[in-house]
Amino acid sequence: MKPYPCPNCARPNHFEVRVCPNCSFTLGYDPDSDQFLFLGDGATTWRDATGTEHDVIVCANNNIYKICNWLVPAVGNQPMCLACKHNRTIPDLTGPNVPERWAKIEAAKRRLFHTLIHMNLPADTMAEAAQKGTSPGLAFDFLYDPVGEQTGTVQITTGHEAGVITLNLLEADDVQRERMRTSLGEPYRTILGHFRHEVGHYYFSRLIEDTDELDNFRTLFGDERISYEDAKRQHYGEAGSGGWTTDYVSAYATMHPWEDFAETFAHVMHIIDALATLDGFGMRMTKWKWQEEEPSVDFDPYRAETSQLVQEWGPFAFAENAVNRSMGQPDLYPFQLSPKVITKIDYINRLLQRAGKGDIAPKVSARREERERTEQQAA
Repeated sequence: MKPYPCPNCARPNHFEVRVCPNCSFTLGYDPDSDQFLFLGDGATTWRDATGTEHDVIVCANNNIYKICNWLVPAVGNQPMCLACKHNRTIPDLTGPNVPERWAKIEAAKRRLFHTLIHMNLPADTMAEAAQKGTSPGLAFDFLYDPVGEQTGTVQITTGHEAGVITLNLLEADDVQRERMRTSLGEPYRTILGHFRHEVGHYYFSRLIEDTDELDNFRTLFGDERISYEDAKRQHYGEAGSGGWTTDYVSAYATMHPWEDFAETFAHVMHIIDALATLDGFGMRMTKWKWQEEEPSVDFDPYRAETSQLVQEWGPFAFAENAVNRSMGQPDLYPFQLSPKVITKIDYINRLLQRAGKGDIAPKVSARREERERTEQQAA
C-alpha cells in the first residue's frame, strides 16, 4: 500500500502507526477518507492535514483492548471498524504472550482489509450476509493453542470453512511459524500470507461455488469435486508433493483445485499490494538493455490489467530479492510465474475486477444440489 504521511507533520509512517514518532500526536486511520487523522494536544476532535474535522471515533477494539488503530463513524450503530467487526472469536488473552500475538494478527488483518476495500470486494459479516441473502458472510476465529504451545504439536488447524477463517495464534510466534514452514518445506509463510490464502477460499465460496462460473474455474484449476481428504492424504503421504510442476505457483497448490485457487489468489494480492507500495514511493528502475522501457508503476494496481501487473512485477521482484540477499536474507518473493500461472492469475484478477463492479454470478440451485450430493457421497 502507499505510505501514509502524518497529517500534522507530514512524516511518512507505517500503516500500523498509533503515535507519530516525529510530532508525538495520536494518529488513527479513517478508511472512509483513506487517510490518517490526528488528535492534537488535549484535543478530542480528529482532524486531517487541512485542519478539517472528521466526525469519527476510535474502533471499540482500541477502547477495550488497545488493539486497533482504525476509526469508525461517530454516528451509527457499528462500534467496530471495517476489519474488526468480522471477528467472531478472539483468543483467550490470559495465555502467555497472547495479547502481543493477537496484536500482530490484527495488524496483518487490517492490511488484508485495506486491499479488499480498495478493490471494492464484497466482504459482508455473517449478520450482513444473512440480511442481504449474500451467503456466505466472512468471519474470523482467532484461537490460542496451549497444547501446541507446550508440545510443539499443533492442535488447531488454520483454515476456512463456510466463510469462517480460523487462525491458530501460534502463527504469530516467529519461532513456531518458522518451525512449521521448515517442516512443511515452504519457501514463504507469514500471517498476512495466511490471510490472503484463506480469504481466497472465501471468495471461491462467494463468487464461484454454486454458480455457473464453476465451468470457467474447472477449465483452469480442475474439478473441485474430487475428494479433498484423498487429495490431502496423497499430498502429505509418502509421495509428498512430487507432482509439482511450473503449472502451479507452489507445491501446496498441487494438492487440490481449491488450494490451487487459494494459493494463486494470495499471489494476486501479494503483487497488487506490493506494486501499490512501490507506486506510493514513486519508485522507478533503470532500463536494462533487454527492456523496452523503465519499469515503473504509473497505473492503479487495484484496477490494472494482469499484463500490466506481471510486466512491472517481474523486474521489481528481482530487485527486491537482490536487496534481501544483500542483507543476508532469503528472497522476498521466492516464486516464479510461468505462463500457466499467469493465466490463472489473470482469471482471478478479472474475476475480482468484475466483483468490484458488482458483477457477481448468481447462485444456481442445481449447482448447489450437485455439490450437496457430492458431499453426501464423500461422507
